[in-house]
Amino acid sequence: MKRIVLLFLVFAVMCFLTAAGVSAKEASKESRGEKLFMKHCSKCHPDGGNVVTVAKSLNLKDREANKAKTEEDIIKLMRNPGPGMVKFGTNVISAKDAKAIAEYKKRNIIANPNCSTIQMVVALKPIHDAVRIKRIVVSTYQAVSGAGKEAMDELSAQTGALFNMKPIEKDVFPHQIAFNCIPQIDVFLDNGYTKEEMKMVNETRKIMEDDSIKVTATTVRVPVFNSHSESVNIETEKKITAREVKEVLSKAPGIKVVDDNKKLEYPMPIDASERDEVFVGRIREDESIPNGINMWIVSDNLRKGAALNAVQIAEILIEKYL
Repeated sequence: MKRIVLLFLVFAVMCFLTAAGVSAKEASKESRGEKLFMKHCSKCHPDGGNVVTVAKSLNLKDREANKAKTEEDIIKLMRNPGPGMVKFGTNVISAKDAKAIAEYKKRNIIANPNCSTIQMVVALKPIHDAVRIKRIVVSTYQAVSGAGKEAMDELSAQTGALFNMKPIEKDVFPHQIAFNCIPQIDVFLDNGYTKEEMKMVNETRKIMEDDSIKVTATTVRVPVFNSHSESVNIETEKKITAREVKEVLSKAPGIKVVDDNKKLEYPMPIDASERDEVFVGRIREDESIPNGINMWIVSDNLRKGAALNAVQIAEILIEKYL
């Protein structure tokens, strides 16, 4: 098996280190008896490697990205590619996307989509394949771990301060996050949407390979430590019932349907954390339109939303193409 070089940039150490509370600049961590090292990319170069995992939102103009880009035999797995990357990178949501993975040779770049996009599209792609989705309306409830360790520390500190009737400090978020919801993730764009919201729009169309899908998103940061939740409404071209949706999703890889109203069973962040599956529940027909479905999607944003997805892509690259 050819060697994989893991190159972590100094954004948020999402894969293994953020949740563990390790510094993002240079650190090591024990995993399954092996010590894993992370360094700023200015101190290392992927000589002799085949796959580089770049855990950062970046522009290809970045010095580090250009340095890796010159190595034509190295495949870059990039997180949160951004608008420019979406135009030419191959977006992949899981290892079953063999066709998309096979196209890596065009630019030697595979874009690991945004965490909120990944979990939604994993759940919607099987439905789209069955009855074609025409429109998606999504509201996200995103955990603070998506903003890094400092964000998790801020939520913890603010919660403790409020319980002890002390003033809070704000650093990571523009407003108090403890006991609050902030309807802004990333910067605002000229159209009134945030960058995070437009990532969901653009990446969803690309992954679904259907630019005609209408997508609108509202992304919200909530005082939850880990695992993103999403309220999703879809309109389909052909009629599909809630029961049929459950059947389709139950057969799809990487998805766990948790939907039993009598037992009060539905996906929640506390149950999805440290799990690899995408959990789907509250599946019901939208009674306001002929072909509509509502659902609730929850997933660990550090696993399937980032690290696991990148590892799955790397595994199939090694197995089938390298």
